[in-house]
Amino acid sequence: MAQKTSEKGLNGATAPVVTEPGRVRNVVLVGHSGSGKTTLVEALLAATGTIPRAGTVTDGTTVSDYDPAAVRQQRSVALACAPLIHQDVKINLLDTPGYADFVGELRAGLRAADAAVFVVSAEGGVDDATTALWEECAAVGMPRAVVITRLDHPRADYDGTLEACQEAFGENVMPTYQPMLADDGQSVAGLLGLVTLRVLDYSEGYPPKVGQAEPEHLAPIADDRNTLIEGIIAESEDETLMDRYLGGEEVTSDTLMADLEKAVAKGNFYPVIPVCSATGVGLDALLDGLVTAAPSPLEHDLPVVTGVDGAPRPPLTCDPEGPLVAEVVKTTIDRHVGRVSLVRVFSGTLRPEQVLHVSGHGLAERGHPDHDADERVAHIYSPLGATLREVPYCVAGDLCAITKSGSAETGDTLSSKDDPLLMAPWSMPEPLLPIAIVAKSRSDEDNLAKNLARLVAGDPTLRLDRNAETHQLVLWTMGESHADVVLDRLRSGGVELDTEPVKVPLRETFTSSAKGHGRHVKQSGGHGQYAVCDISVEPLPRGSGFEFVDKVVGGAVPHNYIPSVEKGVRSQLDRGLVAGYPVVDLRVTLFDGKAHSVDSSDAAFQTAGALALREAAAAAQVTLLEPIDEIAVRVPETFVGAVMSDLSGRRGRPLGSESEADGAHSVVRAEVPATELIRYAVELRALSSGAGTFTRTYVRHEPMPAHLADAVRKEHAK
Repeated sequence: MAQKTSEKGLNGATAPVVTEPGRVRNVVLVGHSGSGKTTLVEALLAATGTIPRAGTVTDGTTVSDYDPAAVRQQRSVALACAPLIHQDVKINLLDTPGYADFVGELRAGLRAADAAVFVVSAEGGVDDATTALWEECAAVGMPRAVVITRLDHPRADYDGTLEACQEAFGENVMPTYQPMLADDGQSVAGLLGLVTLRVLDYSEGYPPKVGQAEPEHLAPIADDRNTLIEGIIAESEDETLMDRYLGGEEVTSDTLMADLEKAVAKGNFYPVIPVCSATGVGLDALLDGLVTAAPSPLEHDLPVVTGVDGAPRPPLTCDPEGPLVAEVVKTTIDRHVGRVSLVRVFSGTLRPEQVLHVSGHGLAERGHPDHDADERVAHIYSPLGATLREVPYCVAGDLCAITKSGSAETGDTLSSKDDPLLMAPWSMPEPLLPIAIVAKSRSDEDNLAKNLARLVAGDPTLRLDRNAETHQLVLWTMGESHADVVLDRLRSGGVELDTEPVKVPLRETFTSSAKGHGRHVKQSGGHGQYAVCDISVEPLPRGSGFEFVDKVVGGAVPHNYIPSVEKGVRSQLDRGLVAGYPVVDLRVTLFDGKAHSVDSSDAAFQTAGALALREAAAAAQVTLLEPIDEIAVRVPETFVGAVMSDLSGRRGRPLGSESEADGAHSVVRAEVPATELIRYAVELRALSSGAGTFTRTYVRHEPMPAHLADAVRKEHAK
């Protein structure tokens, strides 16, 4: 039995502490928005006495939804950790947002967990995004269970929802309990265990009365029970069990439950448990299942580690006495406490007053430069939502929180300063919705930069881009809801800011040859300015860049002023000629000019070079080039036609589509102007009912249609 102590923390709350990884279960709750994950967590916390009573989402009083944005929106927007004790086992419940914009929080929960509970509403059913997440968990072999909630909803359809789960999630998704209706024939008052034939009667509240099934209960469940038993036996490690069962041998419920629990822990079997959070129906069945069937950290493969230099290291084991290796799975900024890091300890034991090495590598493209630092951890806490309760240590396999770290970011590795190690960052989708941010005043700029740095440090799905071509500060987000939360957090941090339309980095180029005469002559008493130059301009093939050619003869332009002409031309190219965008792919040839022995200067010839280029542009044809991206859109087969039609409406050129191995999804590829993709992350989600995803890669710049180019020129001229 694990030794437990209780330590006082903030608000006088107590925290459970375990000494053995085998007494820990890390379980992430996933599912679409509104399925009842947060309400289920509240019910489980109240049922185990962790909190005195369950809060509600509508009142903003739940443990999980402590973020002010979550309270206002009445939905989860961030990962939350809520530990509880059941049967002397510590269960770390990880509540994740159900909305697709907050996939970063979801991925963090998956990284910290050893098992996933898919929460499905009996009223809402299964959506495509939940199905995609199931496939993602299957790819990494994560054990899963299904909880069907909201059984008390007027439109609840348990049987239909169970069928939808089996159709969406595949084989071995089987109910282990059958709901039992109350005398009114509508509300659920109990559960009947299909293996044990135990009856859990909740008609008088939670906890239930426990009894055995009556004979009249057996006939309606016979088919489901036989299917379940055969499914369990098929996954049994005892290869003779199926033959014995088919031969008529009675298999005991203890044997079946033991095999069921092993199959669940290995990720080969997926039990379905009906739960009604409001009445307590099924809460004890779920808790018992998490303790007995969910794998402990000892049964879960650990991430690969290397030295900070990339040198390979031996595989980790979940050993409290092993080398310290932990990972920051989430970073938040608390206005009172400062930076709070949620940490999963994979090996060793994390203790207060310990000096740690903080390593972050591999996320430079997301705005997280590689970093290494040594820091002392003063205190260790067990988080219960926003409440931090101090604990004396955190062993391998458990979760904890540390505060006031100066450098730790989400995805960073914590290890011993004497033997620093590094874990590869987990996979994160690319943020694809850009938001251009502007500080309202110069005094707000420093505050904006500081708060943005904090947010980006905590959220790997954000990317900050200071675009050198458009001179905009662009924050790339996962979608509108994500952007709203980020902007809300910035403003609540005291930053006065505005947003503006995102500019796409266009370019300008010549489509015909021309000549230009630049004359800069000024006499205003004293030392004057005198420079004359003649140039010819000709377009080059796309991607050639800029060439400057000197063909001056007879010293018409003194040799020492020729670089000045080139400098003036290059400066004008950077400023643009017709719409303020850089000019590319052309050759400028200086072939003649004049100088004055006294009044000519470097500055004068720079000005003359720029004037000559502007005159050439007025005589030639200058067009705008827009960036073209190749995109790959992954959607269910039913949306392929709609996606291809939509891309054509965005001036896209289809490159083809291919079906994936599952037969249910296709990837559509096309080349699309970047100007048509600014809000595509939002519009694809609406088009595909939230099931579509895409990636984009820059390919080249090519001429923009004349009517669109004219509109850009007119806007620039205002």
